[in-house]
Amino acid sequence: MAMKRILAARNIMLDTIFPPRCAGCRRRGTWVCEDCDNRLMRWGPTRCDRCGIPSDIADCRCADFPEDITAHRSVAAYRGWLRSAIIAFKYGEERARAAHLGTELAALVADIGKIDGLVPVPLHPKRQRERGFNQAELLARRVQSLTGIPLRDELIRTKSGPHQVGLGAADRAANVQDAFAMRLDANVSGLRLALVDDVCTTGATLGACAMVLIRHGAREVVSLTLAREV
Repeated sequence: MAMKRILAARNIMLDTIFPPRCAGCRRRGTWVCEDCDNRLMRWGPTRCDRCGIPSDIADCRCADFPEDITAHRSVAAYRGWLRSAIIAFKYGEERARAAHLGTELAALVADIGKIDGLVPVPLHPKRQRERGFNQAELLARRVQSLTGIPLRDELIRTKSGPHQVGLGAADRAANVQDAFAMRLDANVSGLRLALVDDVCTTGATLGACAMVLIRHGAREVVSLTLAREV
């Protein structure tokens, strides 16, 4: 933990002294330079209304997507500068990237319909203490600041488990089964809620969260992530 604090302090100092670094080419001056940004193929109107995957990128995955989520949107595939930015943000202590990445995420809101609340996918308290922050919460707070949609933090993670990275679909689903719950004072009855996270792989985590929200009275659940693995 001491080393993580030292690294975090170092990165804060560097970002104070020097401008941001491009997630693609690492040049100083911007979170992503124009050249690298132009190489990112953002997902547009050809995407499936439900699973959010463009027909010219990959096959529709509605059949494999959690049934409790009625619509999903991602900025782009998990590759290029977007992948590098998420890794730097999530594991490299570059928390300042939350503003830029959250702005990218906020651009998806208009395409998914009216939302009553943003629900960041929660981390287990132990994992959050280790990391020092919840990346989904930082992204959701940025979206909130840009859209005015309220942040809802009634969802909590009650069961810890191994990292999802590297797990297959079945193991991912088992890892998050019964892992989420609502706070005792939670009230989401009748609301259309949007789950917020950084990356969607199989949708297992999003589905486990959505199941809890629906069970506690949410009218509908959609989801927003920066990237999606295809």
